[in-house]
Amino acid sequence: MENKYKRILLKLSGESLMGGKQYGIDEVRLGEYAAQIKEVAEMGIQIGIVIGGGNIFRGLSGVSKGVDRVKGDQMGMLATVINSLALHSALHAAGVKASVLTALRMEPIGEYYSKDRAIDLLRQGYVVIIAGGTGNPFFSTDTASSLRGIEIEADVMLKGTRVDGIYTADPEKDPTAKKFDEITFDEIYNRKLKVMDLTATTMCKENNLPLIVFDMDTIGNLKKVMSGEKTGTFVHN
Repeated sequence: MENKYKRILLKLSGESLMGGKQYGIDEVRLGEYAAQIKEVAEMGIQIGIVIGGGNIFRGLSGVSKGVDRVKGDQMGMLATVINSLALHSALHAAGVKASVLTALRMEPIGEYYSKDRAIDLLRQGYVVIIAGGTGNPFFSTDTASSLRGIEIEADVMLKGTRVDGIYTADPEKDPTAKKFDEITFDEIYNRKLKVMDLTATTMCKENNLPLIVFDMDTIGNLKKVMSGEKTGTFVHN
């Protein structure tokens, strides 16, 4: 069967990495993610990954506790590097070739990111984990994912979350919330739906990078999305 996409940018949530823990990294969840990524890599799909850092440090909530915003965001960027190294290690253990590129110079922890290097590695069959956000404060990891997805010329951006798509309201709080099978970027904006921050959404819209929001915590879902099965919500222009 023909794969629906040849190259993807997968955005993983830092919070999801906590699994059942209060903070930090749950080894079980990490292993499940690595197994799902391996499954898709074996289908011949080129995979770029950006991970959040919310399981370790959230820049914005740090600000409310008196941390300078720029310093707080830099701490958040470093948190994404820790998560990226953990995923790299889990992929390595699963027998998957992977490489960590960082938005900030920090050799030997990771290689300094460039678009050309990332695409080169993807073509060689490496899973490329891009850490450190955009390397700038005031940008979320969702924006970093949109930026990297556009740069590496991905066919689609996948946002792996705890929920199985986009709803009219938060399904964890509102049982009457209805799920969208597909929706446009404009409609997300007009309905003020909290899918990603506006910068990230606008970048996808302006550069015509479609987005799929799906539940990454259910094993096998990533492969379903890649096989073109209806799961999650498809966002497009």
